[in-house]
Amino acid sequence: MKTKAVRLYGENDLRLDEFDLPQIKDDEILAKVYSDSICMSTHKLASLGAKHKRVRHDLSKTQPIVGHEFCGTIEQVGNKWKNQFKAGNKFAIQTALNCPDENGEATLWAPGYSYEYIGGSAAYVIIPNEVMEMNCLLDYSGDNYFMGSLSEPVSCIIGAFHAQYHTKAGVYSHSMGIAQGGSMALLAGAGPMGLGAIDYAIHNPRKPSLLAVTDIDESRIKRASELLTAEEAKKHGVTLIYVNTKNIDDPVAHLKTLNNGRLYDDVFVFAPVKPVLETGDRLLCRDGCLNFFAGPTDPNFSALFNFYNVHYESHHIVGTSGGNTDDMKESLVMMSKGELNPAFMITHIGGLNAAAQTTINLDKISGGKKLIYTHKDIELTAIDDFQEKGKNDPFFAALAEICTRRQGLWNAEAEKYLLENAKDI
Repeated sequence: MKTKAVRLYGENDLRLDEFDLPQIKDDEILAKVYSDSICMSTHKLASLGAKHKRVRHDLSKTQPIVGHEFCGTIEQVGNKWKNQFKAGNKFAIQTALNCPDENGEATLWAPGYSYEYIGGSAAYVIIPNEVMEMNCLLDYSGDNYFMGSLSEPVSCIIGAFHAQYHTKAGVYSHSMGIAQGGSMALLAGAGPMGLGAIDYAIHNPRKPSLLAVTDIDESRIKRASELLTAEEAKKHGVTLIYVNTKNIDDPVAHLKTLNNGRLYDDVFVFAPVKPVLETGDRLLCRDGCLNFFAGPTDPNFSALFNFYNVHYESHHIVGTSGGNTDDMKESLVMMSKGELNPAFMITHIGGLNAAAQTTINLDKISGGKKLIYTHKDIELTAIDDFQEKGKNDPFFAALAEICTRRQGLWNAEAEKYLLENAKDI
């Protein structure tokens, strides 16, 4: 059967192609993709091309489909998996397969980076055997597709929280997770992933008592404070404070005053910016843990880190690149229970026609997550612009009315309307 998909040809060379998928093998699954949210990691893939660590093919001969935050339905199941998966069921995929090679070493190969026939920016895909073997094809029972797409970025946040660790003097074991009831700072934390981290910090069982969120963009801080309020955080025992550090001469001193003069147990850095990372280092209290969440494109990116404090104050640093399957299952469960609502991550909607250029220019487009509906032809449009576009287009007028009733957030009703009324690609 034919599919349409965005494929990687080289550095900043993404193309929307139409091509034939082969007949699935007995150990494969044919699936229809409905939604794919575009990740900054895919932008980095596009910018690096063949230099990216997850690209395994000669791009002049084989082009992988891009996109890894996707959700859809199963169309056809090979004989090997017929007792486990059924046609018509919704799915989400944990793309960090960690599939072993012939020597038993985990590989970096992942859908959306490394495969010719599977990625999120596609109409139909073939799910290879290793996805099922690694238990990375997950059932999704939501009444929409966009939440299934967002389960992958949410799992990255959950994984980062679980990767934090703390110690006790003289005890050679790590207590995994953030400091229960401790202090936490999210630096450059009002972007889409930062918003997800605020949501999870407030609503998961292991939470801080103080959560300070910094950014230098007042509009992002304003939006974050309206969507994830200090009042909501207080209901769950968390003191949430937003800080614009743009004009603060000494952010560390200011953040200490918010914590009664003390430094912080857990610090997350959401921007690959040297001064931000160095600020995070200076914020750590004794046994403090810094999570460098933001992935840089520069393989030589570095910053100063105080190793005196590593030795005498037990400072430590962790980095996470994606979550694991358990993290993704946790995200799906919490979303299904209404404990997490990552809809606020989404600020733009588009069709597959918009995916390539949106991915290439992602760092230049303001806002949060850009959500692509892979069977539709829609110009990338900010939700905030629906009303203006709706003056001349009844399609956007209807979407504006639906989203306005839900605090300007994308939602299941809006998705249903889009799938029924948007132009097919």
